[in-house]
Amino acid sequence: MATLNIRIADDIKNQLDALASATGRNKSFLVVEAIRGYLQQEAWQVAEIRQAIQEADAGDFAEESEIKAVRDKWLNN
Repeated sequence: MATLNIRIADDIKNQLDALASATGRNKSFLVVEAIRGYLQQEAWQVAEIRQAIQEADAGDFAEESEIKAVRDKWLNN
């Protein structure tokens, strides 16, 4: 397992300390879980963007009727 040293603002450290105390988890566990969640979210977003670029490059765009249907749905809600 690797070690990573970071600098964080005092208020974030205080929140981390409070959460660790409240949950009975150590700060390393909480930080790793937070980073893991962030990386999963970002990886999903990057994959979606790459897929959208491939679709655009292939000329796969929404039809005008599809756009109108989505617009109408949101305007009526």
